[in-house]
Amino acid sequence: IDAKKTAMIVVDMQNDFVAAGAAMETPAARAVVPKLAEALNICRDAQIKVIYTAHVHRRDGCDMGLFDDLHPPIANRAALVDGTPGVDIYPELAPAPGEHVIKKHRYSGFFGTDLDIILREWGVDTVIISGTTTENCCHATARDAMFRNYRVVFLSDATATYDYPDRGCGTMPAADVHHATLVILAASTAHVMSVKDMSARISRRE
Repeated sequence: IDAKKTAMIVVDMQNDFVAAGAAMETPAARAVVPKLAEALNICRDAQIKVIYTAHVHRRDGCDMGLFDDLHPPIANRAALVDGTPGVDIYPELAPAPGEHVIKKHRYSGFFGTDLDIILREWGVDTVIISGTTTENCCHATARDAMFRNYRVVFLSDATATYDYPDRGCGTMPAADVHHATLVILAASTAHVMSVKDMSARISRRE
């Protein structure tokens, strides 16, 4: 991992997902906050650029697409409403001065945003993916990065998801969803590794 050509993307670690009691609370995302904070410290110390995404929608729903069919808290405007405290980055992972937050309206951080423009302006060829949820926004961002010829590092212990209810195919606990996504990504899209492994692979060559 060449520090000069790498950026860490923190995907959707917002209050509406991470905070206790939030409308779209993902307890496993809150559980990985310390590990993700550790990863951020490692990357910042190595002068790896850090950029955040935040999933938001305008209150009138003009950018919502099909999300109101899929997620009741979004349809009811109980979560991810632009301009509300719920869409802010969880305080323990707050951006450092000068770090950008990309607002997005779909799972992928690249879809309909200027993320790709920023990364290319920085000379980035490798991205490190962290955040929530493993199989949706992190997965989609990793896939879109690979489609754009970025090398992808996917952090196995700084990503997380939630338990899946039965919607006709049975239930699936968060741990199984997370594991299945990591297996798929490792075979098709990304270099899946722990924060410790990431740290060991960072090259700080001048």
